[in-house]
Amino acid sequence: MIDSGPAPARFARGWHCLGLAEDYRDGKPHSVEAFGGKLVIWQDTKGDIKVLDSYCRHMGGDLSQGTVKGDEIACPFHDWRWGGDGKCKEIPYAKRVPMRARTQSWTTLERDGLLFVWNDPENSEPEDYIPVIRTGDDEWTEWQWKTIIIDTNCREIVDNVVDMAHFFYVHYALPTYFKNVFEGVTATQYMNGEGREDMIPPGANPAHVAQGNSSVASYYGPSFMVDELCYHYADFDVETKLINCHYPISPDRFVLMYGATVRKTADIPAGKAEKIAATNVQFITKGFEQDVAIWRSKTRIDNPLLSEEDGPVYQLRRWYEQFYVDRADVTDEMTDRFEFEIDTSKPMKSWRAQIAENMAARETAGAQG
Repeated sequence: MIDSGPAPARFARGWHCLGLAEDYRDGKPHSVEAFGGKLVIWQDTKGDIKVLDSYCRHMGGDLSQGTVKGDEIACPFHDWRWGGDGKCKEIPYAKRVPMRARTQSWTTLERDGLLFVWNDPENSEPEDYIPVIRTGDDEWTEWQWKTIIIDTNCREIVDNVVDMAHFFYVHYALPTYFKNVFEGVTATQYMNGEGREDMIPPGANPAHVAQGNSSVASYYGPSFMVDELCYHYADFDVETKLINCHYPISPDRFVLMYGATVRKTADIPAGKAEKIAATNVQFITKGFEQDVAIWRSKTRIDNPLLSEEDGPVYQLRRWYEQFYVDRADVTDEMTDRFEFEIDTSKPMKSWRAQIAENMAARETAGAQG
């Protein structure tokens, strides 16, 4: 019997990326639906980005439809002025501001040009676990960034960390090595792969086809993944940092964002590096569209029936659970180091046979055509 289970009633504790910080620096208020409500985001006169609950505590006006006035956001309904600390700073028509005139403010973090907010139902102090991605910005291209909305619970995308087999069947990749390590607030996937010969267009220039890739993809907290990815070509390597991050709109809907930056080298100068980054994002887009097609028709399943080669799904979900319980309820088994390496010999034998069969069918079709 499939146990679908309900989606969590609370949202994950931790840092959630809201996208590129520069997108919020135009002097206007921005509306973001997240965590079951709505946020208003704006930049103050010091250049700091502020985030509040978007509904005015006075009469419910939507602050994201208001105006930035100095350091405050002014409600479009009665012009109450709210500061980034959540306090009402001024009511133009009133003698004084009520002592309890406060709203919810959100702690923010800017790193590598990305904006994060801290979510915690217990209102605890934020942890500093988001890594610095680009050391020396001049060595890396600007972010190529995309955003899509997914109509399912965000656990579905986190499950991909351990799901080796879906890379072959859904993303048409050939994993040759696959290992997971979970420890603390980090969950890592180590994967090496080769290109599938049956997926390379006939007549493609071998110099333009990657011979393989190596990937170290880590979730830092519940929703921010950094993939240190290297594509190996005949004459050079392409070092890429990929971001896969999300924040919840509701228990059954989330915003997925992803981006890429490429290291500039003598073989990959400025201009060429930007084109490669753009191509990488296009490739990632295709991959997520393949995932979305699966998510639209599948069911949530809390008790999956697994083979040994399916990886540590239950252990990953135990790690993931730490972000959905109070800190006092986080257990050692959620955070203690856990390692699991999949024996790829059986799947590789099966997959290479399938590739050979597909290539033979292609050759037969070409001869007949």
